[in-house]
Amino acid sequence: MASTFKTLLNNDVVNTRTLLHESIPITGTISSGTYQETPGTELNIKTFSHGMFQSVYDYPYLSSSANHIFDVTYGYSSNASASANTQNSKKLNIYNQMAQVLMGYNESGSIRKFDSDGTLDDDAGTMDHCFFINFSRLLVKDEIKKNSFRMGLFQSGTIDGTTLAGSGGGLGRKLNNTLGDYKSANEFRSSPAGDYGLIFTSSAGADATNDASIGLIFYQAGVLVLTSSVFLDSFGALGSYVAGSDVMEAGEAISAAQTASTIDQMAQGFRYALHNVDFNNTIELNSTIYFCRVNHNEYNYSANPTFVSGSKIVVKNNVNDLPVTYMTTIGLYSADNEMLAVAKLSEPIRKDPNTELTLRVRLDY
Repeated sequence: MASTFKTLLNNDVVNTRTLLHESIPITGTISSGTYQETPGTELNIKTFSHGMFQSVYDYPYLSSSANHIFDVTYGYSSNASASANTQNSKKLNIYNQMAQVLMGYNESGSIRKFDSDGTLDDDAGTMDHCFFINFSRLLVKDEIKKNSFRMGLFQSGTIDGTTLAGSGGGLGRKLNNTLGDYKSANEFRSSPAGDYGLIFTSSAGADATNDASIGLIFYQAGVLVLTSSVFLDSFGALGSYVAGSDVMEAGEAISAAQTASTIDQMAQGFRYALHNVDFNNTIELNSTIYFCRVNHNEYNYSANPTFVSGSKIVVKNNVNDLPVTYMTTIGLYSADNEMLAVAKLSEPIRKDPNTELTLRVRLDY
């Protein structure tokens, strides 16, 4: 415990802010088959009795090593609601909950609908049918870095054993374009949940009027919102959908899936269509730096009882020698001299009346 204290002045304290970024790659095999024993029974995909979303893990979720990667779900607005639809109230509740948290309310007190072009409270660009991908805080950290989000999709996926057939059948072909927030480096918007950017099919597709936007990425919340028409309108026709002896166009198949399929089936279809996800997260590191200045006439003596033996300073060989101390620790104290933090030096530093020191102490939080 110190017996003398030195006050830090305003010039001795400085605050800094540093942004650290990590690259987060997610392969589609994690969400659609790495740990698959039989189709639809992936060991790393957790489903719930409420049937409102699915959780994706990087290992079988019962393993102690498993890390939560993201949740995926589906919902639609009141414009698409119908009592005959499968899980109608749950799909409606999911959409309203996500819109309430991410978009907030308009002037009349109604929940704002998701708007792909970012122009709120108009009829253009409204997304009534949406997939929601909620990334784990473990991956997102403080936020997703703007203009770093990229996602690759196949043009079709399997929903409860039903294939939306693309070229070659099965899962179809991978999209030539990669989804991304291509304009967000220079243009993004704010919502109750923080900043969000628009999702486009390519940098060339990021038009000036934002009409080509097919979704939103909420950076601080770590949530991706994609219109379900991404599997049709933005990438061309998917081919045909075969159900027994009936053949429907892809648009009809998607419409049928949205109303007749469960949320689990829709989430499974999206997972099977996922090729890869890549983004950089952001860690905001705030620091306070204290410059502890030791003048030539300060701290040349120690309060440690071992500094003196028989009324003599043990580090002096004769009476004319300069006093010498070795500094090993710095303590930061409150105004009432209560210790708040301790900093240890990597090695003892010699201090005598011929030297002055400035010790830099940094607290990260």
